[in-house]
Amino acid sequence: MTIYFYSIREQYGCFSNFSPHGFVLDDLYWYTSEHYFQAQKFVGTVHLEQIRLAKTPKDAANMGRERSRPLRPDWEQVKDNIMKQAVLRKFETHTDIKEILLYTGNAEIIENSPIDYYWGCGADGSGKNMLGIILMEVRDILR
Repeated sequence: MTIYFYSIREQYGCFSNFSPHGFVLDDLYWYTSEHYFQAQKFVGTVHLEQIRLAKTPKDAANMGRERSRPLRPDWEQVKDNIMKQAVLRKFETHTDIKEILLYTGNAEIIENSPIDYYWGCGADGSGKNMLGIILMEVRDILR
């Protein structure tokens, strides 16, 4: 069985980083895992707090992608682990969505993003699906 997710309005919308499930990590409160992930690109700068307080996850994502902001030099090396930390904390914090994740059993989880070939599967399914892989790893940890 394979579970596809993308929009927060769909059945498995809680798997999206845009889902409204806040948590505390690094002694700060984050509205969504997207806020946390994007802000970590600029750890130790004023940009972190600006992104943390962004009104929506889409705003946080857009701010994180602005190349006028100074991206940390080790970002490519640390981004997977940062995503995993955020996703794990989100599901540890909210038992309702933890149950949904655990209920997926051993199903493959795929972020059905038509535009993202790294975190999602991309338009043609050839993407790396790193977010889906991380969700499956987090599911194993939570068991």
